[in-house]
Amino acid sequence: MNIFRLTGDLSHLAAIIILLLKIWKSRACAGISGKSQLLFAVVFTTRYLDLFTSFISLYNTSMKLIYIACSYATVYLIYMKFKATYDGNHDTFRVEFLIVPVGGLSFLVNHDFSPLEILWTFSIYLESVAILPQLFMISKTGEAETITTHYLFFLGLYRALYLVNWIWRYYFEGFFDLIAVVAGVVQTVLYCDFFYLYVTKVLKGKKLSLP
Repeated sequence: MNIFRLTGDLSHLAAIIILLLKIWKSRACAGISGKSQLLFAVVFTTRYLDLFTSFISLYNTSMKLIYIACSYATVYLIYMKFKATYDGNHDTFRVEFLIVPVGGLSFLVNHDFSPLEILWTFSIYLESVAILPQLFMISKTGEAETITTHYLFFLGLYRALYLVNWIWRYYFEGFFDLIAVVAGVVQTVLYCDFFYLYVTKVLKGKKLSLP
């Protein structure tokens, strides 16, 4: 494992923890897209079905279990425990416009036409666009809380670091996964405007708003 993948994993974990702590400490989930969190739960569930079929390392298994558990914990907090604070009126992105095309693409473009491989491919494609309901919600409400922007920043940083990880692996290990790389590029591009606003506004103490 190279340093870029490790820091990418830690950035991903930091994003998840920041979001969970934000919801738990404030006892509210205002400004958080439940639809995005549901999509991430689906992403982790379909990606890590290999937990039942293969073992790579204790680190690998532990991180997979943490991601799955935290994603469902977040969904539980939003839709069950703090449901009264969930702003469903602004979380109106039509997720079927993401799931249906992604599902069809995973059947058409994959490494191997087998159930586990198709579901893994589906998770890769879905993750690249799973943040769209959250970004759409921010643009609809006009602004985002600082802690929410920190969550989004670390989530975007994780994907950017994974792109560097793929470059590293290509040059030093001869490994290249076109599906993962293309999906990663798409996901990173979606964060570009946010990164710019984060640096120019949030880090200067201003509130973030998306056009």
